[in-house]
Amino acid sequence: MPAAYFVSQKFTGLSIGADFLEQGAYEDCSFLECNFADANFGGFQFTDCSFQLSLLANATWPGTTLNNISFEDCKLTGVSFEPCNKFLFAVRFEGCQLTLASFYQRVLKKTSFVHCTLHETDFTEANLTQSLFDQCDLQGARFEATNLEKADFRTATNYQIDPAINRIRKAKFSLPDVLQLL
Repeated sequence: MPAAYFVSQKFTGLSIGADFLEQGAYEDCSFLECNFADANFGGFQFTDCSFQLSLLANATWPGTTLNNISFEDCKLTGVSFEPCNKFLFAVRFEGCQLTLASFYQRVLKKTSFVHCTLHETDFTEANLTQSLFDQCDLQGARFEATNLEKADFRTATNYQIDPAINRIRKAKFSLPDVLQLL
């Protein structure tokens, strides 16, 4: 257990430098309009927290716990979620910029991506069973050996998914974008 423990606190306008977060466990906390670009969240534990209108571009998450975390209107360009703690990993995104992000080998069952830009995002070997891509732009997103069973792409655009190398059983698509699967 980390030395510092924070419960139900609101953090507004923080940035890298003197007012950066103390390493520790954060439960039911909110982070509003924070600039955490290039931050190292190694060893942090976040549970039932939200990040809103925050800059998290190129942040690193080695061994970080992200349990039931929401990101709303955040910029997460270049973020790799691969090094996060795999235990209880659960995230959701709304209105986020996730260009060049990586979810390599992440279990993301029932994850929601709503109104997100996911250009060049890597979903290689991820498990996206029953995940939702609602009004998301997936231009250049990489799906290789990805489990997309029962995933919902009906309002997503610009995706290219090869059914020969991905599991897409019972996934939902709409016209005309589904034609890209052929």
